[in-house]
Amino acid sequence: MEPLVIGNKSARLPIIQGGMGVGVSLSHLAGAVAASGGIGIISAAQIGFDEPDFYTNCSASNIRALKKHISLAKEHSHGKGGLIGVNIMTATSEYKNHVLAACQAGADLIISGAGLPADLPGLVKGYEQETKIAPIISTAKAARVILKLWEKKFQRTADLVVIEGPLAGGHLGFPQTELNTLTPDAYEKEIGEIMTVVKSYEEKLGCQIPVVIAGGIFDKKDIDHALSLGAKGVQIATRFVVTEECDAAPSFKEAYLRASSSDIEIIKSPVGMPGRAIHNAFLEEVSSGSCTVTHCLGCLSACNPAQTPYCITQALIRAVKGDVEHGLVFCGSNVSRLHQMTTVSALMAELTA
Repeated sequence: MEPLVIGNKSARLPIIQGGMGVGVSLSHLAGAVAASGGIGIISAAQIGFDEPDFYTNCSASNIRALKKHISLAKEHSHGKGGLIGVNIMTATSEYKNHVLAACQAGADLIISGAGLPADLPGLVKGYEQETKIAPIISTAKAARVILKLWEKKFQRTADLVVIEGPLAGGHLGFPQTELNTLTPDAYEKEIGEIMTVVKSYEEKLGCQIPVVIAGGIFDKKDIDHALSLGAKGVQIATRFVVTEECDAAPSFKEAYLRASSSDIEIIKSPVGMPGRAIHNAFLEEVSSGSCTVTHCLGCLSACNPAQTPYCITQALIRAVKGDVEHGLVFCGSNVSRLHQMTTVSALMAELTA
């Protein structure tokens, strides 16, 4: 496989490990992926959840933890051919501060979704050589909007574009009605249209904008297919959960290994987007309306604690710490195909064999 080149940076292997929060992809997992030649992604979502002052000083603990995990991951993977990036959701109330902290800590890449990252180029101004930026988009319309906006407002474009399809885990960039009707052939057509949009900006601006395909990528066959569509790389998340290096609790990983296809559920997230998760007692509580928010951590800019169906931060923290029955366990569409634990190095070898 060819390296994934992003401006003046490159990863030896064109595989990005998708960011998974809260706490599923931290420095241990991301560092191991980068040490194997890929791009390891740390999720910035409430990353300070295990800091001692998280509940009393949430903002500061998140910034401290973000810088700490970037530093640890870069130290672990230094000189081994990979890169370290951060996934930062635009929907978070501390978005601007998290982007600045990631730049200050020397993140190689910021991937941003859960909404269009309209102001991201301005937030990384002065760090462009060290920190590359990539929007997550799911439609050609979104690609046109964000690339046009960045060119007009900031006189620059994306360093990388991540196309996330309907089979991805966690928050999804499609209305729930489309998730039930969007066929693989229809989405491949959408990918082609996105590629055309990106290509037009490459030609217009005289630069290279590599495209990475995400969502439902499981094995080497899927990677080869993505590359045949014109992508320069892929993003994979679900498969990295059942590795020894994944930062989640063992019972979180076991929930993935136990899950069947009938356990996968599309939920409505407080973020305002549908999401894919494993059915459990918590989701039954949510559907019955029995969840209450007792303490607001201010994680989402648009969240109203009096109206939200549940606190997504608390639900994700319970899950990553091991209470998988009473927490929110996000997953990808292929979770039922996982049957055994592995290591990051073994998985990367399998995916690139």
